[in-house]
Amino acid sequence: MSLQKKHLTKEQAIMKLRQYCAYQERSHSEVQQKLWDLGVWKSEHDAIISSLIEDDYLNEERFATAFVGGKFRMKDWGRKKIYYGLKEKGVSEYVIKRAMKELDDEAYRKTLHELAEKKYASLKGEQYLLRKKKTMNYLLQKGYEPALVTSIVNSFGGKE
Repeated sequence: MSLQKKHLTKEQAIMKLRQYCAYQERSHSEVQQKLWDLGVWKSEHDAIISSLIEDDYLNEERFATAFVGGKFRMKDWGRKKIYYGLKEKGVSEYVIKRAMKELDDEAYRKTLHELAEKKYASLKGEQYLLRKKKTMNYLLQKGYEPALVTSIVNSFGGKE
């Protein structure tokens, strides 16, 4: 049995990728990787991606906006983690900046505050400074900005 990948025609690849992109928003790099996985010749990649863009199956700005909203609402990610997630997907700086504007500042701060309170409360048995440190580390790991995290955690009272 041959281990050679079977190569799809350009039309077959476009049909498969239309389904792939219709299922959920995709970045250009995800589509590029899918082309490799499907065994599509490199010479056809640009034409296929162009076709998907023209037919509005692939739209990097729409992808970035969906990514920002989804990661914030579903996973409570902060701006920094979202930013690096988009960078990892190969999204341009310009598109990232536009998509990040979709984050509502009030909702962002409210979520950060709720996460901080919940984490802090979960560390009830810990010493005060250790609770603060662990809470801050948790929020920083979620991708929230250090200055915001510090101001919120420092607003928590002393000994209870």
